[in-house]
Amino acid sequence: MEERTRAYLRGRFRDYYRRASITPPPDANAREWGYIPWTAGPDTRMIRHRSLLDLGDVETFLERERPQHVYFSAGRYDDPGAGSMDEKGWRDADLVFDLDADHLPGVTLGEDSYAEMLATCKDALYRLLDFLEDDFGFEELQIVFSGGRGYHVHVRDDAVRHLEREHRREIVDYVRGIGLEYDELIETETVAGMGRKTPTERRTLTTAGGWGARIHRRFTDYLDDVLAMDDADAIQELQSFDGIGEGRAEAALTAARTNREAIDAGNVTVHTAVAQLAERFAERTVAAENAPIDEPVTTDTNRLIRLPGSLHGGSALAVRRIDRDALADFDPLVDAVPETFTGHEISVQVTGPGVVELGGDSFTVSEGDQSLPEYVALFLMARGRAEKERE
Repeated sequence: MEERTRAYLRGRFRDYYRRASITPPPDANAREWGYIPWTAGPDTRMIRHRSLLDLGDVETFLERERPQHVYFSAGRYDDPGAGSMDEKGWRDADLVFDLDADHLPGVTLGEDSYAEMLATCKDALYRLLDFLEDDFGFEELQIVFSGGRGYHVHVRDDAVRHLEREHRREIVDYVRGIGLEYDELIETETVAGMGRKTPTERRTLTTAGGWGARIHRRFTDYLDDVLAMDDADAIQELQSFDGIGEGRAEAALTAARTNREAIDAGNVTVHTAVAQLAERFAERTVAAENAPIDEPVTTDTNRLIRLPGSLHGGSALAVRRIDRDALADFDPLVDAVPETFTGHEISVQVTGPGVVELGGDSFTVSEGDQSLPEYVALFLMARGRAEKERE
């Protein structure tokens, strides 16, 4: 990035911060703060181990320093400005989750557009929220668009703030489905034998919630599809599973038809063939419904995370808080475009041509000198795809 480009970005970031209203996180004075200034050279240098006492008022600091990136810590400390982690005196920490579109299954770098990547990431966000809200019952959640490639979720419930790394690791494993054992989701109940004196065991897949309910839902949805087929197609479909031949497929189909009510209630062990088929859906369900979070972010009790309301220096988009009720309608490539950068055009020298989807429009940008809406030009400059035109 050339100096004239860096200077222009610094100046426009300052203009944004002059108008922006930035709300610090709870207990802001107990958190460590860090930021990356606009400096020359390839190395990114973070200035960290700062407290608000060091920085001063957040909005004044941002207007004065107009940093490229700004962060605060998930952790709370006795002395957040101390120069080492051992000296800070850790108290507790938010539970933070990070979803990064670049690392998601289903995203193909170089082929998927920025908009497509963010849409895939939003789908993953919904899966994560399903775990956090339904499985764990967390209530104090803050959802944030990162301004770049994904979303953050901050959990501030009292029950999680004092968790150590190993306990946060257990939450990570749960939402990722790591180490999930199908047999642990099966409840065993002793019932009287049907016309026999010897009692029998009934094994039922838990359906009240959690991974058991997810597996059961996916399995019964699959059975709906299979039972809607004619017999020949259904048997062929069932044989697509390893270890299920024609005979076992026929048995599974018959058992599914004659015991559907019991299967819907969770009794997937009505027949050996059905039980084996249901077990195959544990792995499928984990692959399809886990939340592919950035694991080290959640386990790190000292993690620095982007400040909502600040600007992302790699996109010139705003880091946006999102109300839970507004998530469905939130479009990051529209709603995160700062108003400060709209309404006029500037000239830039494009070095990385291509399609840019931003502000509700699609721009096909050619190499060379271009006059573009400023928010598009700033996006390209921040991404290293354009330089400010020489005056």
